[in-house]
Amino acid sequence: MTYPKIPLAQSIIELCLAKGVTQIIISPGSRNAPLTIGFVNNPNFTCYSIADERCAAFFALGIAQQTKQAVAVVCTSGSALLNYYPAVSEAFYSQIPLVVISADRPQSKIDIGDGQTIRQENVFANHSLYNANLLEEASAENDLKICQAIDTALHQKGPVHINAPFEEPLYETVSDLSVAVNVSAFAKEPLLISKSELDIPASIWNKSKKKLILVGVNDPNTIDKEIIDFLANDPSVVVMTETTSNLHHPNFISNIDTIITPFTEVDFQNFQPDILVSFGGMIVSKRIKAFLRKYKPEQHWHIDRLRGYDTFGVLTHHFKEEPNSFFKSFLPLTQKVNSSYFDKMNQVAILRNQKSTEYLNKIPFSDFVVFEKVIKSLPKESQLQISNSSAIRYAQLIAIDSTVEVFCNRGTSGIDGSTSTAIGAALVNKKQTTLITGDVSFLYDSNALWNNYISKDFKIIIINNGGGGIFRILPGHQETPVFNTFFETSHQLTAEHLAKMYGFTYSVAHEIKSLETSLFAFFQQNDTPSILEIFTPTLDNDKILLQFFKELV
Repeated sequence: MTYPKIPLAQSIIELCLAKGVTQIIISPGSRNAPLTIGFVNNPNFTCYSIADERCAAFFALGIAQQTKQAVAVVCTSGSALLNYYPAVSEAFYSQIPLVVISADRPQSKIDIGDGQTIRQENVFANHSLYNANLLEEASAENDLKICQAIDTALHQKGPVHINAPFEEPLYETVSDLSVAVNVSAFAKEPLLISKSELDIPASIWNKSKKKLILVGVNDPNTIDKEIIDFLANDPSVVVMTETTSNLHHPNFISNIDTIITPFTEVDFQNFQPDILVSFGGMIVSKRIKAFLRKYKPEQHWHIDRLRGYDTFGVLTHHFKEEPNSFFKSFLPLTQKVNSSYFDKMNQVAILRNQKSTEYLNKIPFSDFVVFEKVIKSLPKESQLQISNSSAIRYAQLIAIDSTVEVFCNRGTSGIDGSTSTAIGAALVNKKQTTLITGDVSFLYDSNALWNNYISKDFKIIIINNGGGGIFRILPGHQETPVFNTFFETSHQLTAEHLAKMYGFTYSVAHEIKSLETSLFAFFQQNDTPSILEIFTPTLDNDKILLQFFKELV
């Protein structure tokens, strides 16, 4: 086997292997040559070459999102490293294990005017769970730092940074290892909630007639059916789920904004819960956040093994446990309470669903119509990756088949990297994967298509409304040159030539008939990756959506 001659590079590679970090995304460069040589020449690693570092990091994030294993990204020195930052921050807030390994110049070369050097140590300090600033020579101290970094990424679920200084020559190889690494074990503390910790919450629960369960970003198949059924059939419990929750039951309310947007003050007061129980990641709905911040529950319990954000300004307890384990321990201590809380909300939900159907059946071709048609056309047992801004917000309004898994980069809610993440996810999830994205998000991450690992059945649906459509539905929208240029970023671009350049099958739709025809052909064709670009009327979409909420009463 061929190894890099530099001992520090050998140590990093051997410890990655020992800790099970075997998916390696490498961006071409010179300073990282010792790492590239070592990873690529070792058959125990699966290596990918992604030229654009920002795309590479989101591609890695997509793989880690699906496998739940730490994935490494490797880059050269200088500004290359900074291009990882958007994905690093997303991994931090979405709790995804990502190991950033950056090659660096020796410290003596920093800030003396040498080329391609920046201050790389601790560059991600605000959004990294651990920063291993290595010394140039291989050592037990370095080995400990590398192990702690990888263990932290795996067990604390987030990004870590390993910065490795290499001196030239960089490309020399040897046939035998010159290091014997020290593999340190990770001491993981068991997190078991005691019965005594649950007695008081259970007593509070059993006296409450209004309990709201709110579920944000949540992995598929993580909550047992018995728990779902229990919560769904308690008359004092209302369960509200977001599209990204991957949690389904006929009694759960999945279209939160549709339900509460038309509420009067009296409605909000009646809906105000005594207890709010939240789990999962970030919440999309601005309306539910605004409601709970104004009409605060007496108790807010958040269930998460690692973090408990005080999203609504009233957090009373953070249960440091996985939600499924928590409910298995907690629900046997509870009892059903006579209440009309669920029945009243269910009646509202039935009315809203009826009004929503009526509205969708009468409105002209628009973003809203397109999202409804597209989401209903998704193949069963497939995966949906969805971009941020308008795309995820429209998706929140439409019921989705319970067999479709949904993922979105909601950690930082950025439009950057959605396509790269989806491509990485599709590579390893073994499901037919569709990305629904807006035109600006797609164009922003178009280098994602500069990629040799795109699955043949990978599909991208672009809703092209000629700019950042979400800004039209926010307060302050005015039809002026300033708004169109600096907020909406109006454009006349399409994906046609990008599709041709990167070998995607390309089709378009401009109205209902062509949309229905194109969608059928789109999901039938699985020999090459495909793009369907749907053009909607820029000036009508916001009016149609805003009118929708007015007609729900």
